[in-house]
Amino acid sequence: MSLKNHIQRHAARALSSRTLKRVKRTIWQARQALMAGQPQVDVWLRADDPYSYLLAQVLPQLQQDYAVNWRFRVIATLQDDMYPEPEMWQRNAVLDAGLLASLYQLQAPEIDQPSIAQVEVATGRLLQLQQTESQIPDWQAVIAVFQDLWSGTAQEAQPLTSEQQALLARNEAQLLNDGHYLSATLKFQGEWYWGLDRLDHFEQRLNDLKLNSTEPKVYFDKTYADFCRAFEPSEINPEHQSQPLTLYFSARSPYSYLGLERSVKLAQHYGIPFELKPVLPMIMRGLTVPDSKKFYIFGDTKREADKFGLDYGFVADPLGAGVQRCYALFDYARSQAKEVDFMLSFARAVNAEGIMAETDSGMKKIVERAGLNWTKAAAILAQDDWQTAWLDWAEANRLEMIEQGQWGVPSIRYGDLTVWGQDRIEFIEQAIRRHLGLKDD
Repeated sequence: MSLKNHIQRHAARALSSRTLKRVKRTIWQARQALMAGQPQVDVWLRADDPYSYLLAQVLPQLQQDYAVNWRFRVIATLQDDMYPEPEMWQRNAVLDAGLLASLYQLQAPEIDQPSIAQVEVATGRLLQLQQTESQIPDWQAVIAVFQDLWSGTAQEAQPLTSEQQALLARNEAQLLNDGHYLSATLKFQGEWYWGLDRLDHFEQRLNDLKLNSTEPKVYFDKTYADFCRAFEPSEINPEHQSQPLTLYFSARSPYSYLGLERSVKLAQHYGIPFELKPVLPMIMRGLTVPDSKKFYIFGDTKREADKFGLDYGFVADPLGAGVQRCYALFDYARSQAKEVDFMLSFARAVNAEGIMAETDSGMKKIVERAGLNWTKAAAILAQDDWQTAWLDWAEANRLEMIEQGQWGVPSIRYGDLTVWGQDRIEFIEQAIRRHLGLKDD
């Protein structure tokens, strides 16, 4: 074990500790006490972002429910290194926004992709609203811009003024300087909340601070509140239980870890087969993940794990040899019908227990507690081709995932539905229940 790896895993443990989180929040509260007025929430919107469209629609209610000041900024440019597959991301975002809109009874995008000219018009209108913003933003006017754009309503072309271009550049520089990269985000006291998916954390934070102006509640929990819904076994048609739940998974992805834990639980709950299809991590395919993105994902995974009662934070990054050794043993685990147990053991080890998978002592622990034989596993890892024997099937899994319209992990498939992200298991569960003939109240 290198000194660097030893330091990194303990640093990760410290950075993800609840104690440090409490200290940070206490400091923010002390700062706020020295300032006049209500706390500030910053909102980042992008005209051609479907998630910004959804977020804009719920901002009036949030403004009414909480005693905070609001300010919004407009951006337009996607950072290339943050979006490795921007076209696929955009296509999925439109479809995904439709699912979320149905869940929260919001207006969904009516077109797949607005034209460049129409996006520029909408961006200009949003910038104009930002320029004239008072202490209380006109959210209805903001929503109207998104409605026109995403319904395909024609607008007279009008280039951005030099003043608007300068404002746009300042906004984008501010987002970058603040350490983030996504639109449809809120920033409050140093913490970021993306889209509808993280508004539950935002609501809970403001409730904890007693900033709610109504009875404290968390409304934006519909993607997980009814996870593993109850049913009577007699209601299920056994002939329909053969259709598998498939998870495309990366051994290095924190979100894949959450997706694995929850997908396995879901499949077991409904008594359906579970298929695990590992793919090579992005960095091991020559792509880059900027530090700001890594730090956000790390912190976001921690709060999501806490929400689901999962351990996370004592991370022993398996990049390189750890992932290679894991995948080299996957076929052996599968031959023993232990591939899920093995991957759960591995994922927990590297995400929550600080176990170094690149070491024999670490991998031995991972292997044996999954019910596998370490002597046989060690023999596989001693073969000349242990670093490459699995590459073909890992790439085949990735290409299969792309054929389903997804590019990143975790992606989850059931029947004709494939979704990206552990946040979307709710829609997979809905599909399972429909297929099994189960009815929701």
